[in-house]
Amino acid sequence: MKINRIYLFLFLLIIACHVSAQTGPFAKINGNLLVLDNGHVKRQINMADPSGQYTSTQLVLADDDKEFLNRDLFSLDFRFSVNGISYSGKNAWEFLSAEPAVDTHDGSGAKVRLRGTGAIGDLKIEISYLLYPGLPLIRKHITFTNTGKSDIKIEAVDVEHLELRASPTRVEVYHDYCRKRHLGPYVGTWNDPVMALHIIGEERGVILGNEAPGVIKRIAYFTERDDFSAGLTYPDQDHPFRKWLQEGESFTTPDVFLILYNKQRSPYHALNIILPAYVKNHMGLEIFGMDYKPVFVYNTWNPFRHNVNEKMIRELTAAASECGIEEFIIDDGWQTNAFTDKSQPGFYTHVGDYIIDLDKFPNGLKPVFDDIKSKGMKPGLWLSIGSANISARVFHEHPEWYVKGIDGRPSNLHSMHDSTMMTACMSTGWTGHIRDVILDLVDEHGLSYTKLDFAVVTSAYVTDPAISGCYATDHQGHRDQQESFMANYRGLFRLFDELQEKAPELFIDCTFETQGKLHLIDYAFLKHAEGNWLANMEEAAPSGALRVRHLAWARTPVIPAAACVIGNLRLDSPDLEFDFLSLLGSFPIMLGDVRETPPAKREWLKTWADWLRDMQEKYDYMSYRQDLKSFGEPAEGRWDGWQRINMETRAGGIVGVFRQGSTETTRNVTVEGLLPSERYEVVEGAGQTVLYSLSGKDLAEKGFAVTLERDYQGKVFEIRLAE
Repeated sequence: MKINRIYLFLFLLIIACHVSAQTGPFAKINGNLLVLDNGHVKRQINMADPSGQYTSTQLVLADDDKEFLNRDLFSLDFRFSVNGISYSGKNAWEFLSAEPAVDTHDGSGAKVRLRGTGAIGDLKIEISYLLYPGLPLIRKHITFTNTGKSDIKIEAVDVEHLELRASPTRVEVYHDYCRKRHLGPYVGTWNDPVMALHIIGEERGVILGNEAPGVIKRIAYFTERDDFSAGLTYPDQDHPFRKWLQEGESFTTPDVFLILYNKQRSPYHALNIILPAYVKNHMGLEIFGMDYKPVFVYNTWNPFRHNVNEKMIRELTAAASECGIEEFIIDDGWQTNAFTDKSQPGFYTHVGDYIIDLDKFPNGLKPVFDDIKSKGMKPGLWLSIGSANISARVFHEHPEWYVKGIDGRPSNLHSMHDSTMMTACMSTGWTGHIRDVILDLVDEHGLSYTKLDFAVVTSAYVTDPAISGCYATDHQGHRDQQESFMANYRGLFRLFDELQEKAPELFIDCTFETQGKLHLIDYAFLKHAEGNWLANMEEAAPSGALRVRHLAWARTPVIPAAACVIGNLRLDSPDLEFDFLSLLGSFPIMLGDVRETPPAKREWLKTWADWLRDMQEKYDYMSYRQDLKSFGEPAEGRWDGWQRINMETRAGGIVGVFRQGSTETTRNVTVEGLLPSERYEVVEGAGQTVLYSLSGKDLAEKGFAVTLERDYQGKVFEIRLAE
């Protein structure tokens, strides 16, 4: 007993001597305690108690010391399995070191290194925490390192695993991009990059975020006790995460984060204000690194599909330029393969080689692109980022580059209705091939925008989880299907990063099909691509316009509106005004046969396009979107709306209001986020007539009346500081 006490004393003394001097702006290390505190949120972690456990002992807001953690249950803090056996912060860990941590986006905190004991004595983990100025947010990830000789299998990773101090009967779970509510146990899906736990009656809660990609992200609540967790999918889920670590190999998880809030009757204030501030300023998304954000884009897919040619594109270009279009995208149909039989056209026939189809474009694409640029627009193209038809030379020369199905043969993950197209594996040399194809188009033709499509890991249309990932055992990045999910996502991201490095002005639009599920969008992809083509809405107004507004509402404020590219409303729409205005709450892209748009409508569009560019220059409205108070989910028989106010300058922005078959003709509109004592003017749309002059306080509390005479109508307003 005496020897054990001496050992314990010396152990704690060593820890105290080693870490007491290590401090940072938002982290203080005192003995075996790590205190994270940026003046808004505070978390205390016991890094090495006498039993070797690693546990959080405090989680509070600075202005309210009411504890968020259930200390009676002792949180696991993190959890994962090694070779099928589960481990957590409650196991015995050997403390190695603790030191400050920073990132390139103003983050500051600490990283703690631990070594496993017993059966996992060859495993080292590094737990990193980051906090950011002015935000009640903590970001976390874990790095695993195999220091032994034998391979280690990592699965079922909870980067964050804590016990909430609240009964589940009093906790509302906001899920599906925080737009749906649920009571009781909940395990999230790929549609849960963020989940909110709102404690009813206490006016406070936790927002839990996950920056993992696609179908391998996992957020869960109340699955065992009062726990909530965020990390990577478990082995019993449809698309399980797995990572094999060889000797000396390391793996770093995606980040997760938690936001604390109080004094709110729902999580939406935090979702409208705190979360977007983190996402915009600190997460590192590509869209917020752009100096120039397009505000009006055209694409040829609807109605032309594959049937495009040089004569048609030149005609469309002339008409589009009169509408104020900034970027002109030629969708599928411009390309062919080395061995394509053109007498057998098919939906997936012409992907892989990306040879310009000289039957359609006899002079190549350069003169077409030059014509687009001469009219003040930037040219773009569609490509499938990870597919090759069997008619492609690249398929014949490199059959080893494609995903293998469960039967060991090349597989089409995208669709079960075509056996001539194969999906490339992003852990092979394919990524170099398609990178060079895109960069050649940039260098030789001046490509500025690329829409990258079709499945690479999972499909938006195939529901069988066995038809996903890659079963190859000889591809460099993975040794089995489970490991291929993360490996191939990261292979895709490396490809995007190489494109960004070599062509920094290129706008990458990564579609929901590439992300892998219907209307899927998440933070992991947006760190590497500027936009996401979310959907194809082809219904005529008012149904199509409603679907567009609903999808934009359903994905924001969790996802930046500027990244939500929603097709396919048309410039030749019989209700062009309603369709066009409905798009202004997201990324404005339109399709259709613009040659059929009457001259007066083209002039009207040009006026609005110029106005949007002016609004973007004045307010950077594309970087913001907030819910409009008292206006809820877009639906038939209701009003809906949004505001895109610059929450940093508070100088103003734009507001959109829509009547979707409601019996009411007039509604009152209030605007939040303005400076209370300053005076603002309300101007309708692209006009210059001032409708109202009100203080920021009055706009927030009293608002202004909007009348819409037609059953289906919208209006968009500028809110600007009075001179």
